Amino acid sequence: MRYPNIAILGATGVVGSEILNILGELEVPFNSLKLLSSARSAGKEIEFKGKKYTVEEATPNVFDGVDLVLASAGASSSKLFAPEIVKRGGVIVDNSSAFRMDKDVPLVIAGVNDDDLKNHKGIVANPNCSTSQLMLPLKPLHDYATIKRLIVSTYQAVSGAGKAAMDELMENTKAAVSCEAFENKVFNKQIAFNVIPQIDVFVENDYTKEEMKVNLETKKILHLPSDTPISCTAIRIPVFVGHSESVTVEFEKPITAAKARELMANAYGVEIVDNPANREYPTPLECAGKDPVYVGRIRKDLAFDNAISMWVVADNLRIGAALNTVRIAKKLIEMSLVGQGHPEN
Repeated sequence: MRYPNIAILGATGVVGSEILNILGELEVPFNSLKLLSSARSAGKEIEFKGKKYTVEEATPNVFDGVDLVLASAGASSSKLFAPEIVKRGGVIVDNSSAFRMDKDVPLVIAGVNDDDLKNHKGIVANPNCSTSQLMLPLKPLHDYATIKRLIVSTYQAVSGAGKAAMDELMENTKAAVSCEAFENKVFNKQIAFNVIPQIDVFVENDYTKEEMKVNLETKKILHLPSDTPISCTAIRIPVFVGHSESVTVEFEKPITAAKARELMANAYGVEIVDNPANREYPTPLECAGKDPVYVGRIRKDLAFDNAISMWVVADNLRIGAALNTVRIAKKLIEMSLVGQGHPEN
């Protein structure tokens, strides 16, 4: 099998840099590698596996001969370059929101709905970070008992909003501790020592776009009926890395907490940390820099029949973005769905 020519679009960003690191960690095979960015970062040198690569400006022609593009440069860049990549016979795994709800674009969590990759037409979408970590524990539970209703509250790290947000948390915290005035620019309220119950803009139903992403993306990935009741409240918290989620899921069939724990313990990419008697449960600080989705506080829910409540934590920069992007790339290579043009559908 010929190894693909790979490009990373947005290679100098927070997620792009992580994609490059994980590409090496997972030992994804490739023939050649291009690191692409805006004109502002072009010319920068980045070392990878003992070799120095010069970052190139992303233009349509730079994708000539590229088989696989791992993109994390924002929705506008993806919309601009995706048609050029596909036209040249390449496949783009896109980390932005540009194509997630396009009916012709598979929305994939590696290890959850890999078969959907077979339907790609040159574009594969990586889900929103809060959706991504939720799918890995939900998948085995859904297969066993069928999801009837889902209620999620997310507690999301500032890194989900980019490097500027991380810098603002640091500087805002310093100012708050020193009792100095500080003007927030990334967030609409003080983020230091505070909790903000808004991520992204509000839509007509008074949910935010982030909350509706969890709703719609969950249904698409798990192939749930469109009228499945799903409610999400997305909250920004003063944590640098690691999203946490309080999850209540009601099922069509009976399921015990013990069975749920067993199913998730045997699931791909999930690790159970659940011993309340010893105060053992996952927190974002302990999960940063690690690959698994950690689940704890697994218990029978008291409000709904056949329902389980649990606490789900993961490094949002890895499982929610870079790790799943690279895992999808590796699946595409293993399934021979890249390197010879995209499948005809």
